[in-house]
Formats: sequence, C-alpha cells, structure tokens
Amino acid sequence: MTPSGATTQPGGAVRVGLAGAGQWAAAMHAPLHSAGAETELVGVWSHTHARAAELAARHGVPAFERYEDLVAASEAIDFAVPPAVQADLAVTAARAGRALMLEKPLGASRQEAERLHDAAVEAGVPTLVALTRRYSDGLRDFLSSVGDRSGTTVVGGRYAHGGLLPGGFVGERERSGWRADGGILLDLGPHLLDAVDAAAGPIVALRASDVPGEAVLIDTEHADGARGQLVVSGRFGGDGSVFEIDLFGHSPRAHFSGAAIDPDAVWARIRAEFAAAVRDGAPPTVDVARGLHVQRLLDAAARSLAADGVCRTVEA
Repeated sequence: MTPSGATTQPGGAVRVGLAGAGQWAAAMHAPLHSAGAETELVGVWSHTHARAAELAARHGVPAFERYEDLVAASEAIDFAVPPAVQADLAVTAARAGRALMLEKPLGASRQEAERLHDAAVEAGVPTLVALTRRYSDGLRDFLSSVGDRSGTTVVGGRYAHGGLLPGGFVGERERSGWRADGGILLDLGPHLLDAVDAAAGPIVALRASDVPGEAVLIDTEHADGARGQLVVSGRFGGDGSVFEIDLFGHSPRAHFSGAAIDPDAVWARIRAEFAAAVRDGAPPTVDVARGLHVQRLLDAAARSLAADGVCRTVEA
C-alpha cells in the first residue's frame, strides 16, 4: 500500500516518520532508521517540539510541529511514546494507510490495544511490534529448539534488572512517567509473558501478586495443563539483568538464559523485518495481533492484582 501524500520509491528505503523524542527515541529508534538501507528517517514529531527539534537536527531531518504533517510526509510511523499516547496516534496513522512500528505494550489498557489492533486490521496496514527479545538469536533458537513441549508440566520464568532504580539505565523522566504506575508489569511483563506463552503454550489463566513497588509474581495456567511461576522486577540491584525460562516435564529440562542481547543485531533485524513487511508483505516475528494477545495477558494480570484472584486471559 502506498499512502496518499507520502513520496515513495518502489523497492527503495521505507520512509519512516518518528513519533517521540525521549530516551528510547534518541538512543534506538532514530539511529535505527539512519543506520541502514532498508529504512530512511524523514522527520520527528513530539508533544515537546523543542525535544523533537533537537533530535531531528542530530539526524538532519525536519521536526514537525503537527503530528498530521509527519504522517503526511511518511509511509510508515515508528512510535517511541507512552502506551496511551501510542494507542491514539497509531489509530490515526493506520486510518491514513501508514505502516506501524509499535512499542510494547500497545496501549495503557486492553481496550486501547483492541482499538489500535482493529484500526490496523481494518486499514490493512503492515505492523511490527518491537518486543526486542523475540528478535534476538538466543530466544529465537530456544523457541525453535523446544518445538512441541506438550509434555511440559511446570514452567519457570524470571526477568529482572535494576533499570527502574534511581540511577538505573531508565532515565529519571522516563521513570516518572507511565512506568511510575504499574511500570514493572507494563514495561517488563510483555517480554516475559510473550516468551513463556510462546515456549510453553498459550496462557489461558493467571494469578498475579506483588511486592509493592518492587516485583510482580505471576502464576500461569497453560492450554495443555502446564503450570508456571514467573517473576518480573525492574528494581533488583546488581550488574546486568536476568532473563530465564525453564520447562520441566517428561522430556529433559529445557533451559534458556539470555540476560544479555546484542542490541545492534536485534534492531537491525527489526528494521529489516519491518521493511520486508512494508515492501513485500512478509510477516514479522511479532505483529499487532500478537501484541494484542500479550496485552490481554497484561490485562488479566492487572485485574488479578486488583481483585486478588485468578483471571482468565480474556475477560468475560
């Protein structure tokens, strides 16, 4: 699909507009589209125009004062904005026929995510969700190796780092935004829930509890009867991070440990898959449908925390 108003070169670099100018936009999203042949950064927009102007100047592209003008100048939009902002902006871009590169979670709620998903599907636009760990060689190889784990009975999962601690790698401005309220679940939860769901089979129910402000603990029930225990935290001190999955059952234990990922390789794969989705219709590793499934898991966990009970993954 060639969006009206955007200048394109058939088979050439995908013209990408960037929505957002915060820490992740500056460190990853903008450099991504300036570094490879598959995509071309054509402009930046942010609610804070001064930040957009500063980031755009670094990459030699215009800063747009109006989001609608960024959409008009682009054939795809990459989002590096808070979930609630992304949900609204992405609907506008989809209805204008633009491809969507989305961050996780899709929205601040299941309802927002469903609205975004439905708009993208109705418009028929390519989508990719940047669940970065799913694009890493290590996790891809692990998921391929476990294959059919119908004999799995017990699942373990841990994702923890110190990024949300004062002085952690998440900037102060980013920590005080949407991550300050439910950030451990919404920020780290998508990575672990998605990976465990892919490795051990669909999660059909879960129960969540928390160590307030420190960690979220999640018990899972899977479609084939397996049960899991997961923990996520962005407030564990020490160097590095922990990202582990264990599958136990009648087959030998399957173990994955992938604390470190190669960000250059991961983002290069994201860029290549996004361009292939736009130019050739190739399915990416994670699209908006998978992103919605993960959001429904987050929603069930949030409802469980609020009600102190077991929740199905899709609310009745």
